[in-house]
Amino acid sequence: MAADESPGRVPDRFAPVVDAAASAARAGVARLPEPMERLLVPRTERDRERRRIAALCAPFLALAVVAGLYPLTEMARISVSEARYVSEGFSLAAYRELVANPHLRASALNTLWFALATTVVSLGVATATAHALEKYDLPFRGALLTLLSFPISLPGIVAAFMIIVLLGNSGLITNLIAWFSGRSAADLAIATSVGGLFVAYCYSMVPRALLLLRGSYAEVNERTEEAARSLGASPARTFYHVTLPQIKPGLIGAFILTVRTALAIFGTVLILQALRVWTYEIDYGLSNGFQIQLAAAMATVWFVFVLGFTTLGLRYTSAEVGL
Repeated sequence: MAADESPGRVPDRFAPVVDAAASAARAGVARLPEPMERLLVPRTERDRERRRIAALCAPFLALAVVAGLYPLTEMARISVSEARYVSEGFSLAAYRELVANPHLRASALNTLWFALATTVVSLGVATATAHALEKYDLPFRGALLTLLSFPISLPGIVAAFMIIVLLGNSGLITNLIAWFSGRSAADLAIATSVGGLFVAYCYSMVPRALLLLRGSYAEVNERTEEAARSLGASPARTFYHVTLPQIKPGLIGAFILTVRTALAIFGTVLILQALRVWTYEIDYGLSNGFQIQLAAAMATVWFVFVLGFTTLGLRYTSAEVGL
């Protein structure tokens, strides 16, 4: 190494290249709009703070574009494509099929009423459970929280298998009821019926609602509840007039979250096959004749509905539920 080329220093023979690159970079930055220029070359502490925020958000934005915006755009293009295997031309035939096909209309109706019904039941169970966990000193509270949150980590296929093990022809609960009632286990099994699917949906949705509601209960002002009770209000009236208004944002947030969960469930439906819902129809369209335009149209309608539902719900609540 030459005497004038110390470690960490640019060798003199590369200095002109480095200076030229630096000058070109400065010239390029100078041509940018002022907000972008100040983001790249901050002048004040506020500019530096904005650059740090942009650097922290950049990985998520890149992921959102690559794994979100681009696939959704391509899905919408496929849904209006005239060709089957490439995105060419423009045709609304797939959307006309969605409107004209009575079977698909029935599936859409099944999806909506089933999602709303399971959401209402899940919210009721989750609200009562959150109330008990936050208001009472329950034994083995840590173990209870672990058991209650465990279904969140299970895929829908595993949840469906558990329902079969419990409520199928040879299920544990089915055979216990058969033993007490004297009826046949086959007559009592509901695993592959709408009732079994309903239980499987609630099994997956209650823990998600519980997470939000526990946070809402933790912020309830207990002094207002004690004041209401001291004035003679019953526990039910105290809950309705004092507690419920305070947990309302959490309830609305949990409602949005559980409805979206119900609309997105697929593995459970695929295994139990008790009801034809929208996600099942998307898979059916792809696996039977590769009707990719129709499947893409169904997926596009599903996304637009869920996005609109979430946006409308968040407009009327301060609950922090992401889009």
